[in-house]
Amino acid sequence: MQKQQQDQQQQPTFSQPPKVITIKDTLYLKDQLSWELIAMKKCYHFARECSDSDISKAIDQAGQMHQRHYELLLKHLQNDNDSEMKTVQQKLQ
Repeated sequence: MQKQQQDQQQQPTFSQPPKVITIKDTLYLKDQLSWELIAMKKCYHFARECSDSDISKAIDQAGQMHQRHYELLLKHLQNDNDSEMKTVQQKLQ
């Protein structure tokens, strides 16, 4: 029991989570990007097919929302993982 407490005390603590994207995170983000892109394309298509201008406008707004979500997720993937991992590794040493 004492060894476990000593190990916990020796581990570095982070005031904030590191800005590192794991492989699993990347896979989740890529899936979500795919879903947002499909939703965006469907909204674009059905907004053009719709004859009611109010409904067409609502569908178009939904498509714009999906586009904003896509762009936000894309920003998360544009992370310099190499430099962030070096920072994490330095703190772990």
